[in-house]
Amino acid sequence: MNYKVIVSGHLEFGNSRSYEKMFQSYKQRLETYYKQDVFFKLDEIMTEGQIALEIPRFIAQTNEKTWRNTVGMFESIAQFAVAGNIHIWKLQESVLKEQILLEPSCDKSAVQSFLRGRELISEGKQGEAKEALSYAIEKFERHALAYERRGHVNFLLNNLGDAHYDFSKSIGINPHNPDAYVGRALVLMTQNRFQSALEDLELAIKSSIPHQPIYWKARRLKGEAHLEREEYQKAETELRFFLNRSFQPGDSNYGWRRKAFFNYGRALLQTGKCKEALDAFDQAMLIEVAKDTIPSTEHLFYRNQAQQALDNQPAPKKDARAVKQSA
Repeated sequence: MNYKVIVSGHLEFGNSRSYEKMFQSYKQRLETYYKQDVFFKLDEIMTEGQIALEIPRFIAQTNEKTWRNTVGMFESIAQFAVAGNIHIWKLQESVLKEQILLEPSCDKSAVQSFLRGRELISEGKQGEAKEALSYAIEKFERHALAYERRGHVNFLLNNLGDAHYDFSKSIGINPHNPDAYVGRALVLMTQNRFQSALEDLELAIKSSIPHQPIYWKARRLKGEAHLEREEYQKAETELRFFLNRSFQPGDSNYGWRRKAFFNYGRALLQTGKCKEALDAFDQAMLIEVAKDTIPSTEHLFYRNQAQQALDNQPAPKKDARAVKQSA
């Protein structure tokens, strides 16, 4: 049975010695363990003098054995790195069968400080998380993921200037990480710089795939940015795209469906689609648990506007010929 495989990632090895050790280990395992049966070979993408592995997007067709071999190879490679990660997706007829995230977990200070900082964010300890992530950057200044996560913390702490700096540093090191573009876009939207935010969101979409939650977050935010710029048709398109996706409760986008329906209704109302807008507001009000903070009074206000606009629409004219025939 064959599968479609997508690989995307960025690994930093810190110095040429670590990179050379990784490559020698890779060659030995390739010949001894995997007998050349892998769908991805470093020799095909290596750049002379590099000490990082950069895979913007690699697509291949493979079978189960080759898939297992290549995942094992990537697991080994990742442990020589000091920063970064690799995403691997396995699909069959466009259905996601398996996804794997590989990252360094060795005892290097930069690695452990980053992992600790990320854990502290999930625990809501933003101050401690910022210290741990800053230490990871101090130990390895090209730690793109540490900059991105610290940018997230600074955004939560409303340090918008610092957040913008961190996200930009992350993008400068690894321009293929969609999370950093979405993070910077959120800063720009908070600053009412919606055109610049749209540019970052477009880059986030291009550097991700629909099997990643970040792809759909970028789509939703793009719809919101178009709405703020009074580009209602574009907002409608992006938000409809988001809402046509079925999100499960464990997906980070699940809690934003109410806000998406609400904004979708606003866009539809502005383009004269009153009945569709009314339906969207009704859908929004049916969702009781969500992440947004839009008050119910605002939902009711826009729903009433849609109802009034619908009531004020002229009745469709009857076909004169049809009237004559019925008489």
